Amino acid sequence: MTTDSVTEKPGDTAAPRPIYLDYQATTPTDPRVVEAMLPFFNQRFGNPHSAQHALGWDAEAAVETARAQVAALIGAEPREIVFTSGATESNNLAVKGAARFHAGRLQGDRKRRVVTTETEHKCVLESCRRLQREGFDVVFLPVEANGLLDLDRLAAAVTEETAVVSIMAVNNEIGVIQPLTEIGAICRARGAYFHSDAAQAVGKIPIDVQAMSIDLLSISGHKIYGPKGIGVLYVRRRPRVRLEPLFDGGGQERGFRSGTLPTPLCVGLGEACAIAAREMGEEAARLERLKDKLLGGLTDRLEGVAMNGDPERRIAGNLNLSFAGIDSEALMQVMPGLAVAAGSACTSASVEPSYVLRGLGLPEELARASLRIGLGRFTTEAEIDQAIEQIVEAVTRLRGASAASNAAE
Repeated sequence: MTTDSVTEKPGDTAAPRPIYLDYQATTPTDPRVVEAMLPFFNQRFGNPHSAQHALGWDAEAAVETARAQVAALIGAEPREIVFTSGATESNNLAVKGAARFHAGRLQGDRKRRVVTTETEHKCVLESCRRLQREGFDVVFLPVEANGLLDLDRLAAAVTEETAVVSIMAVNNEIGVIQPLTEIGAICRARGAYFHSDAAQAVGKIPIDVQAMSIDLLSISGHKIYGPKGIGVLYVRRRPRVRLEPLFDGGGQERGFRSGTLPTPLCVGLGEACAIAAREMGEEAARLERLKDKLLGGLTDRLEGVAMNGDPERRIAGNLNLSFAGIDSEALMQVMPGLAVAAGSACTSASVEPSYVLRGLGLPEELARASLRIGLGRFTTEAEIDQAIEQIVEAVTRLRGASAASNAAE
């Protein structure tokens, strides 16, 4: 990605492309992924559920190859991979499906408790609130000031009446990594399903659903350099996980998710997972170096810069920083050359400070002064150098203007 290329926008045919530092919102589809997908749009275009002819068999084989590629990345069996439209659908299916099935569907089973945290992705929080309206007992646990979950508090909340515990692997705003293995052990000991929204984790950190005792795990294609519109829900087979489907249809995907599979998208997600399996370690090390350079460049030249979230237990490509005395919306407006965010892309229309940052106990003025900076596969060292200059210049200018205004008063 270069800063001198152009992108078409309505009413502006020559707007310069900003430096993209919002990789938690979405990732560009890797060219290798695009190449793998292309034949399945107009050459190998069969319906993977057509069992009567060669075009259907070819599409089915491609889907099963993709299923195996996804499974290999997380230590699962291919038949445990259920394709969905994305992590939002996967999260809804996992949380609602597990809770509703166990609410009296099994003889003598009246599990009506769901446990999650206050800093989950909106789709998990809203799924849990939906279950609350249906009469479920939902526990929203707070997190510590570093964004991590207190395991003793979790253990106290997970009872024998708990159907599912949903804890995201990596937070989409502050990038912190939850202690998945320890959470899985607590859930397994209580007989509760452990679901993890791993959209921000898969392909960035090692995930092993067996070692971590994860029963349900959500993946999003466009967070790992795959296409938009495709995701996965891992559903454990042994011990068997039972879910109530969200909608009815032809019974595809083991009956969990009906509908014709989009073969090109499945192929793309599979290829993205295969690339991540090969390159994840090297990529994380490179991003760690770039992240350290960016953080050091800012803190060396600016005062009042604080990192939000645990400084050690976090993914390499995420920085969430508060700039004292600065409004993040105003900061982004004076930095058109940088594509960064003030919070989750799913809540960017809100003018309220991030609920995740408020969940850490940050005062409102610091929550409003925070930027999420996401680095990724195509981020260059030159872009980091430019980003440092732009942020330092913008923060200095805004603070100067604020000081002048205060002096005038």
